[in-house]
Amino acid sequence: MRLLLLAIVQRMLLAGGQVLLKFALGRMLPFAWSVEFWRSVFVNWQFAACGACYGLGSLLWFHIIKNYPFSMAYPLVSLSYVFGMVAAMVFFNEPVSLTKWLGVLCIMFGCYLIAR
Repeated sequence: MRLLLLAIVQRMLLAGGQVLLKFALGRMLPFAWSVEFWRSVFVNWQFAACGACYGLGSLLWFHIIKNYPFSMAYPLVSLSYVFGMVAAMVFFNEPVSLTKWLGVLCIMFGCYLIAR
């Protein structure tokens, strides 16, 4: 169960990074090789927070794959789909159908079986 808890935290960090990246991209200027564009990138707090989430998630992933069997750890990557769908609903007001919920339940059950 420890592996499952670590994987949940790690996947939440990466999903949070994706959400922050989407917000950051919405605030950036259109791409150009200009000082203004790069300033819009590097003064964007969502972009910096996105990098922090990715960095922490990567460090946690290093710990997971070093200390747990790869055959158990890697399939838990699919938890990203669960957190991504929830984030789409919460942060971007995207509709989620019953079919998608059934798919998420299958993924969650599969992750539970793998982590046992």
